Amino acid sequence: QVRLVQSGGGSERAGGSLRLSCAASGIPFTVYTMDWFRQAPGKQRELVASISSDYRAHYADAVKGRFTISRDNTKDTVYLQMNNLNPEDTAVYYCRTAEEMSGTWVDYWGQGTQVTVSS
Repeated sequence: QVRLVQSGGGSERAGGSLRLSCAASGIPFTVYTMDWFRQAPGKQRELVASISSDYRAHYADAVKGRFTISRDNTKDTVYLQMNNLNPEDTAVYYCRTAEEMSGTWVDYWGQGTQVTVSS
């Protein structure tokens, strides 16, 4: 059974920092790409950052230079370090991974973590 368990997040003032964690189980973590998404009220869920099995990272333009995605393969955990937060970063953040099963991609999601940034 695949499980993604998130921790971290909370409330912070603009300019502050928060870190999210996502611990995975039930998958061969080292070979899977891990993603962070977010969904703000009234908006579609969007990809924030992604890290491949060989540690290549990609970021949405809105967070480049402020957020850092990383992974610790000894702990099967992916992190999202968020610096210089602004109110537009307020959203529920989700970690995600996916695997191909019989030709179909299956998504696995964390439970979501609220991040609230006040001005």
